[in-house]
Amino acid sequence: MDTGDGALVGRVRGGDVAAFEPLVEKYRQRVYRLAYNVLRNQEDAWDAAQEAFIRAYRAMPSFKGQSAFYTWLFRIVMNVAHDKLRQRGAQGRAFGTERVTEEEWERTMPDPGEDPDAAAARAEQRARITTALETLPGHHRAIIMLSDLEGLSYREIADVLNIPMGTVMSRLHHARKRLKAALGPLLLVLAVLTAVFAPVPAHAQQVVRFGARVLLASDKPPAPGLKTVPPPTDERIQFVLPRLRQLFRYSEYTWLERHRAEVPLGTTERWAVAGERQLELTPETVRDHVVRFQLRLMRGSKAEVNANIQAARGNPAVVGGPKFSDGVLIIIVWANAEPR
Repeated sequence: MDTGDGALVGRVRGGDVAAFEPLVEKYRQRVYRLAYNVLRNQEDAWDAAQEAFIRAYRAMPSFKGQSAFYTWLFRIVMNVAHDKLRQRGAQGRAFGTERVTEEEWERTMPDPGEDPDAAAARAEQRARITTALETLPGHHRAIIMLSDLEGLSYREIADVLNIPMGTVMSRLHHARKRLKAALGPLLLVLAVLTAVFAPVPAHAQQVVRFGARVLLASDKPPAPGLKTVPPPTDERIQFVLPRLRQLFRYSEYTWLERHRAEVPLGTTERWAVAGERQLELTPETVRDHVVRFQLRLMRGSKAEVNANIQAARGNPAVVGGPKFSDGVLIIIVWANAEPR
């Protein structure tokens, strides 16, 4: 099946709602970055990105294909972001999340870490680049992002920003000049921006560590033959179980599975879980050391759970799932936004 933008757009326009999902997967990181470039706030940029995709889907019948789909989408993103910027002048977390010390959830998985001097040098360079970008006016930041990061042509940038192509060239020249002056010896604009913001390669992104535990909550012991994993240490069980009983009101809690990952933002991890299901976790953004995830629990083509959740060190998200065996599934998601 053809998965090019044109074919997917045609299927969406023909009523195939599912064809819109690959377009979201393909462009969500770029859409988020463009929104963040305008709003300079991760949560606002996330909301703007979501709204932009909704607007794009609703407006799909009006897309005639005179330009590339992504330039049309980027124009919507910029409009939404600027709308929110104007509104700003005027004006769930998953249930059951509680403060729990990191040691009580995940004491294992030690990390060798990296050289402290190298980490400090990278952090200092990042800070300089971010500071330099902040010195640019919004219209200069936008044109640098579209040209040197997103790789759009002059004509495509003109289409996204709704300005003449001559204005694009003039603004880009002045924006690069100002950025180079602010960065001092860091003169390679494209390399600098890619090192900070580019979605590929993976090592250029922020990497987060996270994991999930899947439990069965019921009022009777588990059925014989049910596949289980070792629970946390005895002292951790004594701390965790009272909280689970308070939240879910079941008497028995059986630890079924344990999964872990360490991936760049935007990468979806999929694990097979109990009841012929698939758990999908995608770390989307990080703000103040809190990781925002898209969580989906699939059974075949049906999403039994589809939620945005947040988790951080010592503050896992707890999500009640569908029925299984003689009880219900519970998913506990923990995250470390700064693995060392």
